[in-house]
Amino acid sequence: MKGYLVLADGKTFKGELFGSRKDAEGEVVFTTAMVGYEQTLTDLSFKGQILTFTYPMIGNYGVPSEERDEYGILKYFESENISVEGVVVCEYSKNFSHYRAEKSFTQWLEDKGVSGISGIDTRALTQYLRDNGSQMGRIISEELYTSQNTPLSFTETNNKNLVSEVSTPVIKKYTPKNPIAKIAVFDFGIKLNIIREFLKRNIEISVLPWNTDITNGLFTEEKFDGVFFSNGPGNPETIADTVRPNILFALKNTIPLWGICLGNQLLSLAIGGKTKKMKFGNRGANVPCKDQITERCFITSQNHGYEVDAQSLPDGWKVSWININDNTVEGITHETLPANSVQFHPESCPGPEDANILFDDFITTVLQYKK
Repeated sequence: MKGYLVLADGKTFKGELFGSRKDAEGEVVFTTAMVGYEQTLTDLSFKGQILTFTYPMIGNYGVPSEERDEYGILKYFESENISVEGVVVCEYSKNFSHYRAEKSFTQWLEDKGVSGISGIDTRALTQYLRDNGSQMGRIISEELYTSQNTPLSFTETNNKNLVSEVSTPVIKKYTPKNPIAKIAVFDFGIKLNIIREFLKRNIEISVLPWNTDITNGLFTEEKFDGVFFSNGPGNPETIADTVRPNILFALKNTIPLWGICLGNQLLSLAIGGKTKKMKFGNRGANVPCKDQITERCFITSQNHGYEVDAQSLPDGWKVSWININDNTVEGITHETLPANSVQFHPESCPGPEDANILFDDFITTVLQYKK
């Protein structure tokens, strides 16, 4: 079935629909990751977006089963379902070969009700987005597109609370056999590999709904030793007022605090800093970042469209990580309190494991402050 990718500014790309072949709308962004499409597409931070893969062929190793581990967590995905609104590829492989594979890429999209479009010059599309910025778009059938009497309309998602659509509605507790600490984890669209990383380090975690209030006694009642703020989709300002009291509570009571991605932006807003929309964001699995303290370079996995304004940080806070490609803020830390965050994804999945040690650093801090 022929179809189009139509951008909000009127730019169009003609291709072939696959997957569910239904009309789809979202912010059109791109990722430079070459592998890990099954993990990328189930990353809840992509909620509300149409994702373009810059790698020329997607799907050649198929899609694995929905096997679960001892905690009931999916082994090979980052959430229960595909989170993107649509998928754009140059070419997808109808045939696949991998010992874990159960189905093809297009069958997976069809089963999950997600539309894709292939035959697109994704290099040209990526260059267009880099020059003109990420913007809303539609994947639409040729029949429907050519029958339109008026220009397509687009629904802006940047001011929508996407976190409320992906966060857990109830508290979920995960307990390893020999827990050494207990951490409260705010779910803004948490990747499952973050949960896996905590569990394999013998950390008991309680995954909390995004709007949970820990200032009313919950933290002390549950005897948490630290607090973590996860990744998630959308504009951080849409939920900042709700999350801010929890962050300030942790800072006031010297509770070890760590944030990843959206958690980094929310920490910055809570302390009086500012965030801003990036032209096209950073999404990929090969982004170099520099630790400002050790001056070591780490290759990181990233997925964000907002950044922290370094000049807006108040006294007592400093930039801890810098993106070597564009010099954007990749992390902040307090000079004396056990509070810091990173913009990239140390849990990777997909991506390099260079920064995985940051989980160990946070847990070391938690144990130091544990009462």
